[in-house]
Amino acid sequence: MTRRLPSLIAAGLLALGATAALAGGSSAPFEQYQPDPALRTAPKANLESRVRHACTVIQARMTSTPEASLERPCGCYARQTLRNLDEAEIEAYRTTGYFNDSARAKALSALDSCKLQRPV
Repeated sequence: MTRRLPSLIAAGLLALGATAALAGGSSAPFEQYQPDPALRTAPKANLESRVRHACTVIQARMTSTPEASLERPCGCYARQTLRNLDEAEIEAYRTTGYFNDSARAKALSALDSCKLQRPV
C-alpha cells in the first residue's frame, strides 16, 4: 500500500503542477520535485484550496467519479487535514510541497473521517 501511494501522489502533482494533497508512503520519490514557490507565502486558505483541488482530481481518477461530486468530501479532507497540522508540519509542506511523515498520518485519518478512499 505505501509503495503505490507516492505514485498516486506524483500523478496528482503532475496533473496539478503544484502540490501533493493526499497522504503517501515515503517521501523519497519526491526528491526531484520542485514545489511551487508560491507555497512559501500562500495564506492557509490558499493551501486548503490547493489540497482540496488535488484531492478532487485524485479521488475522481481513483473512483471514476465526477470531480464536482467530490467537492464536499474533499473540502472536509482539506479542512480537517490542515486544521490538524502543527506549524512545523505546515512549514514542511510549504518547503517541500508534500506532507511529511507525521502530516501524512493525519491526512490518512482525515481521508477516513471524510469517507474518502485511501489510495492503495
